Amino acid sequence: MNKATTMLSGGYSLMTTGEVADYLRLKERTIYEMVARKAIPFSRATGKLLFPRRLIDAWLEAQAELPQAGLAPPPLIYAGSNDPLLEWAMRQSGAGLAVLANGSVHGLEELAAARAVLAGCHLIDPDTGSWNLVAVQNYLPGSGHVVIHWARRVQGLLTPPGNPAGLRGLADAAASGLRFALRGDGAGSQLLLEVLMRREGITPSDLSIVPRAAETHADLAALIETGEADCGFGLKAAAGRLGFIPLVEDESFDLAMRRRDYFDPPVQTLLSFCRSEEFARRAAYLGGYDITDLGTVRQNR
Repeated sequence: MNKATTMLSGGYSLMTTGEVADYLRLKERTIYEMVARKAIPFSRATGKLLFPRRLIDAWLEAQAELPQAGLAPPPLIYAGSNDPLLEWAMRQSGAGLAVLANGSVHGLEELAAARAVLAGCHLIDPDTGSWNLVAVQNYLPGSGHVVIHWARRVQGLLTPPGNPAGLRGLADAAASGLRFALRGDGAGSQLLLEVLMRREGITPSDLSIVPRAAETHADLAALIETGEADCGFGLKAAAGRLGFIPLVEDESFDLAMRRRDYFDPPVQTLLSFCRSEEFARRAAYLGGYDITDLGTVRQNR
């Protein structure tokens, strides 16, 4: 391909409509038709259609017609967003799933590339305000996937105990000049924070950002507890004795997987454990979880 691709800060290459048409040896009109059917991975994050190169490559591999006997099953790995209740449940249930929690976007990419059996995400669509289904359709085009609801969660500002600066929201955090801890690129919480900031007219330059991004919600809380940061955006469940100002009280966290993997022992063992009283007690102890609809099928295609 002669045309240069757009490079993101994280090193990911993005192709334009013309470039992906050249790459796949199709007409641009065909690419637009595939986007309309959500049959190819794409993004509208910059206001125009862009196509992540590595997702296009993963999508091409998924389209290959190979003998079923020659296909290795995906490894028993949970990839995606860090969730304290989910990761505790995977350990306690004996589901046999290893955890690779590097953010919602990473989880869907790993699932698309068959490097994980389960992906957790909480990705809001800025245009509709809906959770996860648009992202799943973009990253997992075609059929054969199911989305299961995990929980509704509360996210907000974590502060030192007692909220000594008297913060009421993001605008106060920006105006005060307090040291603000961020999550990593691709984390659902970081993407949600960016949506909230745009709604309030706040830019990253308005925040005094600490150098090190928090890898998990527990890491974010630790940065504040140890005095390395003054505040950050994360889960109520991770706040513990810290101060907490709720900003989003109905975030939807969902699990995506291949339909055939839904019926296998790892997923069924996990979901069975989540119907136990022990699990309900843990959710109540952590706080900030509504597990009323846990296990509900949100999408099956």
